Amino acid sequence: MSQLNDFSFKIATVNGTGSASANNLLMTSIFRMGIPVTGKNIFPSNIQGLPTWYEIRVSKDGYNARPAEIDLVVAMNPETYKKDVATVRNGGYLMYDSSWPLPEELKRDGITILGVPCGQMLVKTFERDRDRVLLRNIVYAGALAALLDIDMDVVGELLREKFAKKAKLLEANFTAVRLGYDYAKAHLKCPLPFSLKRLNKTADHILIDGNTAFGLGAVFAGVTVGAWYPITPSTSLMDAFTAFCKKYRTTPEGEKNFIIIQAEDELSAAGMVVGANWAGARCFTSTSGPGISLMQEFIGLAYYAEVPAVFVDVQRVGPATGMPTRTQQSDLLSCAYASHGDTRHINLYPADPKECFDFAPVAFDLAERFQTPVFVVTDLDIGMNDWMVPRFAWDDTYVPDRGKVLTADDLAKLEKWGRYQDAGGGIPSRTLPGVGGKGAFFTRGSGHNLNAAYTEDSAEYKAVLDRIKLKLDTAANAVPEPEVRREKGADIGVICLGSTRGAVLEAMDLLKAQGIAADFMRLKGFPFGDTVREFLASHERVFVVEQNQQGQMRSMLMIETNTPPEKLIAVLDYAGLPLTAKVVVDAVTAQVNTPAGAR
Repeated sequence: MSQLNDFSFKIATVNGTGSASANNLLMTSIFRMGIPVTGKNIFPSNIQGLPTWYEIRVSKDGYNARPAEIDLVVAMNPETYKKDVATVRNGGYLMYDSSWPLPEELKRDGITILGVPCGQMLVKTFERDRDRVLLRNIVYAGALAALLDIDMDVVGELLREKFAKKAKLLEANFTAVRLGYDYAKAHLKCPLPFSLKRLNKTADHILIDGNTAFGLGAVFAGVTVGAWYPITPSTSLMDAFTAFCKKYRTTPEGEKNFIIIQAEDELSAAGMVVGANWAGARCFTSTSGPGISLMQEFIGLAYYAEVPAVFVDVQRVGPATGMPTRTQQSDLLSCAYASHGDTRHINLYPADPKECFDFAPVAFDLAERFQTPVFVVTDLDIGMNDWMVPRFAWDDTYVPDRGKVLTADDLAKLEKWGRYQDAGGGIPSRTLPGVGGKGAFFTRGSGHNLNAAYTEDSAEYKAVLDRIKLKLDTAANAVPEPEVRREKGADIGVICLGSTRGAVLEAMDLLKAQGIAADFMRLKGFPFGDTVREFLASHERVFVVEQNQQGQMRSMLMIETNTPPEKLIAVLDYAGLPLTAKVVVDAVTAQVNTPAGAR
């Protein structure tokens, strides 16, 4: 059976051997052939030496979820042979380095074994040991180009782009990729039953990761200050922001119109963010779950003192330090209710790198409009993997929403002003440092009244909290509206958020093909607005798909909307790998096919 432009393959290598470059070469080549493609990098937390895998899915229909089945495995790491051969579907293929005899661990009925003597060819061709090690990955890339019908002109073009100023490296990589390609063409049946043919479905699209996308979006949003402490998987976000600032916020004379500070720890970074935003700058920090835990004190201060602040949480596996290079949605409750006491924060849930870019100005606008912390909650899959997304667009008429900021002229027109008085929708007016006279006030994180004066009076304290609650209630209908898709005759619904969107939408198509109609809603923000409540009320059962063990989003829906727990069915996947459509399909069909009395 032919699988034209519709298959998946996985490459098993060793971290630190240069496989990332080879895998990126393959994925980008497919993309440039106009074919929708996505890649998932599953890598260890050490620098080198441990197993790493890269999964590439080709889908003419544009599905971008992690595949449930693997058609071809490239097994280049003897330590994982047993695990790798087990992942090949029946009727699939496995390629290995046949410089050595076929290991027993790779022998399996029901699959086809392809041998390519990568090591032997490199020993014969290159003298340096370094070349023989690092170019091994380029050899298997060449073999895959032949087996999958990847256009070698495109491969060559990409190599020339990468090594334009490094003639020796360009020549070596050209030689290595031809070794693999020519061998496969001469000794193996090419192409395989699943292969590639040029399409025109990637026009006006780019390949980019979410961390890079948000870093660029922050620059466009007018951010000038970043404060951070390194932590996987968010470090590359601040790296990207730094690079874009150097390019776009540096004058021709070399003057830097930005400040980026690596703090001594996460709490310090959070304090800098609060201070910079209080002073009138747009500032943010990027971190992950452990960092959010350590920032709690300043998050609470910003909430109660009503200072804008933006936190980007690129989620990873927890608890504790967990598995820092695996993905999860395990910080949902933390980001929604961070700090001690009664807090509730605006959260944004981008589904892909494009929304990381698009939500950047939204996050800063909401933070300043509502004078409160805002959390952009992504995950490792979004943050560190390359996604095929529509090319970014920017509205040049954009003007930052600074919220209710009173100038000296505004203050002159007022008889009296109180910092924490309700100026509409529970939102007070604020001033920026330097506006004296009526604009001067103490920023208080301790007990205060509506005029920013210290108080331990119960009624005055309650009045402030009640107004803040009203402010956050108002924000519920200011966050981005959920994405909703309706199916005729559906009495069940499916809710998801973030990176699970692709797998859930694919699952919806598969369920529809089975005759199961379900409505779809993807949450984009918190607090929940009217659309969320209406969706929940209009379905008998709602499946809540999320990547954590405890059903955190399900708990939030119950807390915030008073939805009965028996109505919300948890679909949980928390092993640290991106979600597959199969998980959702299996969960829904099991429930649908179970008699009501047996559920």
